[in-house]
Amino acid sequence: MFIQVDGRKAYAYTGGKTFDASLPCVVFVHGAQHDHSVWILQSRYLAHHGYAVLAVDLPGHGRSEGPALSSVEAMADWTIALIRAAGCSQAAIIGHSMGSLIALEAAGRHPEHVSRIALVGAAFPMKVSDSLLEATRSDEPRAMEMINLWTHSAITHRPGNPGPGFSVFIENLRLMQRQAPGVLHTDFKACNDYQAGSERATQVRCPALFVLGERDQMTPPRAARSLIEAIADNRVVTIPRCGHALMAERPDAVLDALKPFLIATRTQQSAA
Repeated sequence: MFIQVDGRKAYAYTGGKTFDASLPCVVFVHGAQHDHSVWILQSRYLAHHGYAVLAVDLPGHGRSEGPALSSVEAMADWTIALIRAAGCSQAAIIGHSMGSLIALEAAGRHPEHVSRIALVGAAFPMKVSDSLLEATRSDEPRAMEMINLWTHSAITHRPGNPGPGFSVFIENLRLMQRQAPGVLHTDFKACNDYQAGSERATQVRCPALFVLGERDQMTPPRAARSLIEAIADNRVVTIPRCGHALMAERPDAVLDALKPFLIATRTQQSAA
């Protein structure tokens, strides 16, 4: 569905169900150079099991009007504005990679609107090498090839891919290629420039789940340690034999981590 946020059209996938703001709201936030489709399996399941789902396209990505926002702080404020525009006072925010920083920032700055956060493929600081950052500006095809290679634990999955004829490696590259020119550099620079993570982590008052890939080369599990230590109410799930593209490489394992964590949100709302 489309929602007006800050005077522009924003797209959010609702999981194949009509959005019902009276249900516990779960907002999925994608990472750099991606869109809502990275969450397609997890968001669809939750939408059919008692949740109001909004898997968003950030500004300038997918079907949402641009331009792309240039800072994690701006994207976090936009996410909160979208939650309110959808008619919800509070939501659980699940973010991948850059989206994990957005979820963290939103929870730290707007605690009244965030019930819990799940940080998938998280790291802080989320620094980008000088050569890769320059490639995102001057040679997008080369940058995408490098990112796609580092994003996955393997080019092919053994004993097979998650579905017949399905290649997570090729699918991810095509997804990056269909975003607008310039978005890649804007996103990676926003991650590289973000400095408030440690402070925001100490301000988080809601429960936090970390879902990390054992073989993640982009945001290795050790890079989330400072955030884990700073958030009092935390739990950690490490998915074995998995790279940075957790939702595609191990979709069921990601969903299995999210389900018990989110049940508490639904229980709390029912009790209220």
